[in-house]
This record gives sequence, C-alpha cells and structure tokens, in this order.
Amino acid sequence: MSNGWCWDGRSTWGPQWRTAGVLTLGFTALLWVLEIIDQATPLYLDDDGVVPRTVSGLDGILWAPMLHAGFPHLIGNTMLLVPLMLLTLVGGVARGLAATGIIWVVAGVGTWLIAAPGSVHLGASSLVFGWLTYLIIRGFYARSIAQVVLGVVLAVLLGGTLLGVLPGQPGISWQGHLFGAIGGVIAASALRGRPRALPAADYSY
Repeated sequence: MSNGWCWDGRSTWGPQWRTAGVLTLGFTALLWVLEIIDQATPLYLDDDGVVPRTVSGLDGILWAPMLHAGFPHLIGNTMLLVPLMLLTLVGGVARGLAATGIIWVVAGVGTWLIAAPGSVHLGASSLVFGWLTYLIIRGFYARSIAQVVLGVVLAVLLGGTLLGVLPGQPGISWQGHLFGAIGGVIAASALRGRPRALPAADYSY
C-alpha cells in the first residue's frame, strides 16, 4: 500500500455525513436544554464548572464544556461549534469522537491545573479551539490533500480566533482556550492516519 499523499474526499459522504449531523445537532440541543434549565430553575448549573485545584472542582472537567454563563455566551459558542464539530466528525465519526474526548480532557485538566484559584471555568469554547487546531493540522498527519486544503481554509478564515489563547481578556477563560487548542494538536498527532469510511449500506433483499 502506498504511503504517499491521497485525495480521500469521497469518504466524507453518505452515512458519515448523516451520523455526524445527528451527533452535532444532538450535542448542540443538549447544550441549549441545559442552559434553559440553568436559567429557568434554581439549580445554578454554572457552579459545576472547573474550579482550579480543588477536589470538588474536578468533576467540572466533565461538565464544564456543556455549561454556559447565559444565552449570549451559548449563542457565541454555537456559531462555531456546529460547523467545527460537524467537520471533525465527518472526517471519521469514531476518530472525531476520540479527538473530542482528548480535547475535552486536556482542556479540563489543564485549566484545573493553572487557572486562578477561586475562579469557575465553563463553556464549549474549549472544544471549539480544540476542534479548530485539530482540523487545521490533521491533514498533514493523515497525508490527505482534502484535509490539508480544509485546514488551510480554516486557518485563513478562523486563524485569528486562536488569539483567544492569550491572557488579558477579562471574563474569558484563556486557559480553557489554550489547553483546548493543545488538546487538538495532541489529538491530531495521536490519531494520525486515514479514517476508514463507513461501509456502504446494503438495501438488497
């Protein structure tokens, strides 16, 4: 089998698109449901974000990407979350979910380790930054022309977004952005190789 570069655009069509679309819309719907519950009830879900260097704040690593500090925060994240999650999963659903898991954990643990004590960190932007760096560089690991082209386009269109990893913006969890982006790089390296396309459905009887 050749180890050269390839064009694998066909693998992103059909069942992969449908599965990726359902998962993306389902996850987005979950975020909105949780925010509605947070706003409409006295549950104060936002308290369950990452609280740095506290034992009680460790479970925030799991919950933080699904929680938001109000609807404007959620709307801002949704605008990038939907296309970036979809593109991540379309390149291979299992691989995209694994990448998401790596980003999720790296972003949460990194934030827990270095963010300011007493602060609470939440929001899906850590995933957004991770998906963005993952999509930008994964094609070089996979040696896929299609993925490299996509990465270049995203870098041109959204590269400025990565400035969000820099400190100095009040109320912005740059730690979550930074470690989310690092998680995306780690995921691209750890999951290198071409994804397998889903098998074609057989509708014969």
